[in-house]
Amino acid sequence: MPGVLTQTLAVSDGPLTSENAALLRPSDPNLPLDELRARFDADGYLFLKQVLPREDVLEARRQYFSYLAPTGVLKTDSDPVHGIFNPDKTPDDFPGIGAGAAAGNGRPGGESAAEFVDRAIEAHYKDWYAEKLVRHPALYAFIAKFTGWGDNTLTFKRTLLRNNIPETKPIGVHYDQIFIRHGEPTAVTAWVPIGDIKLSGGGLIYLEDSDVVGQKIENEFTAKALAAGMTEEEAKYAFNSNMMSTGMLSENPAEFAKENGRRWLVAEYEAGDVVLHKPHMIHASTVNNDPDRVIRLATDLRFADSSRPYDKRWMNFYRFNDGV
Repeated sequence: MPGVLTQTLAVSDGPLTSENAALLRPSDPNLPLDELRARFDADGYLFLKQVLPREDVLEARRQYFSYLAPTGVLKTDSDPVHGIFNPDKTPDDFPGIGAGAAAGNGRPGGESAAEFVDRAIEAHYKDWYAEKLVRHPALYAFIAKFTGWGDNTLTFKRTLLRNNIPETKPIGVHYDQIFIRHGEPTAVTAWVPIGDIKLSGGGLIYLEDSDVVGQKIENEFTAKALAAGMTEEEAKYAFNSNMMSTGMLSENPAEFAKENGRRWLVAEYEAGDVVLHKPHMIHASTVNNDPDRVIRLATDLRFADSSRPYDKRWMNFYRFNDGV
């Protein structure tokens, strides 16, 4: 597998090599829709190259890090768009948002991280993100056309704008339906890297052919919850007693892949790329081992068919302890 063995590619419980990893299949968004849909159905994901204008994505990155710069997170005198971590600081003061760092979607970090966490949350509400990137017309138009939902295409207001400081906790193993159980399992997630991400830079990884695995796990979770006497409403809760406190399936991706006889699929990402995935497609992230100490920034955007039942809890902005 070109590139994988030449970079420090690892998950929380060990390295990814040609034995347990392979490359994601990229797709040109200009391919015929039938072909793109067939790939999505077969793979559970669609790795689209340059759906968004690169300059628009980089502008969002510049705005984000300019807003967080007063916390001291960036290397002195560096350009905010580069997002280079300050070598004089400790990563503990800059925890990730929504990465399972706190149970029940709680607030991560202590007092020393307060300003950084506050600004990371407030960034979700800024027009340069919530309007110009989340509602970018190029992405909306593609989703509406690709899904066939047309004018019924709904962009969820709740998003997950995540930063990942080098060598900090990566995102654990999960699938999205865990967190959107109050709607039909038909929503589409668009994972958007906000900036270039090296292969070793903490990008999203997908468990090969895992849509069926996620569906099986979800059915087992539901049956177990109901057998334990939970109501259907209680069983939908992402942090119920059958789940980890963070809603994750595992914090050990290498072990999880081995247990399921599958490989992790990885990629280098460029600003402008988007990965669509199904609600039961299992994914996680690698440890950010970027040699240049670049902070990984990305967001999870979700879309639904407004004419069908969807999880209305996602029509509110992301907030800590919101139960989602």
